[in-house]
Amino acid sequence: MAKKASKTQSAGAKKAKPRPKAASVPAKVASRSRSGSDNFSASDAIKKLLESPLVAELLAVGATAALAALAEHRFGRGGEGSSRRTSKAIKEAGKAAAAAMGRRIGTEFEEIRRASKPKGSAAG
Repeated sequence: MAKKASKTQSAGAKKAKPRPKAASVPAKVASRSRSGSDNFSASDAIKKLLESPLVAELLAVGATAALAALAEHRFGRGGEGSSRRTSKAIKEAGKAAAAAMGRRIGTEFEEIRRASKPKGSAAG
């Protein structure tokens, strides 16, 4: 339906065309969209993941390994320039953290595999 021209519009101005109606959403799709307690989004999943004990443990293992690598590098310093020494120490700390976290994840998966095997099966 077209709007009537207001006092501010000039006499020669075009009238606005009516917009076509949007396609109706099927009832199934509409019921799936954020209804009630089913508001579980990606941010909720990330929050739950960050709150999990495994993630907290992995971060602790990585931080401990990084601190150990930094301390080791600090005690064994040589005559190199300070910027090279710092960047090298940071790289080594990152590598140590990644390696420690990888070992911990591997251990966790191994425990899950052992626990998921049937009790009566022959281990070999």
